[in-house]
Amino acid sequence: MLTQDRPTQPKPELWVESPSNNQLLLNRPITVKAIVTPLWKDEARQQLQSQSDQLDEQLTQLDTQVQQMVGELSQHTIQIVGADNSTVAEAQAQIQGIQAQANERKNELLQQKNQVLQQLEQVQTLELGLEVDQGQVDNFFYVKQGDHFVRKMQVEMVLRDGVIEEIRGEL
Repeated sequence: MLTQDRPTQPKPELWVESPSNNQLLLNRPITVKAIVTPLWKDEARQQLQSQSDQLDEQLTQLDTQVQQMVGELSQHTIQIVGADNSTVAEAQAQIQGIQAQANERKNELLQQKNQVLQQLEQVQTLELGLEVDQGQVDNFFYVKQGDHFVRKMQVEMVLRDGVIEEIRGEL
């Protein structure tokens, strides 16, 4: 039987050697923090203002939809020839139900807008150089016998204007 030498393929740059049997591959959250800079404040303001504008647009759309639905129901009720009082009462109940649902949704949107405006106010008062939480990202890492698990789980990444400035903790 003939054997043919096959050319070996080079390992890709991101090649990961398989871990030994005494290691585990785990997943951990990494806290992402940002250092407050003038650029960060401008971007945060723009993002929050955009959210506020979107909520205003949703409120306007909601009002328009409610007016349209109430108008259609009222028109439909008027068009019914010889409508008895029960039909008119049902239409009025439907209109009240629509308005109640709309008011509930409107209150939710107004609460969201209030939160966004409070965040906008907070951003404006933040001192430059302060670190603020930006969220979390997931990271896979290996642990082996003898590692300090708690320290391995406590990793933070600090950004300045989107650039990683520091990684804190045991990688």
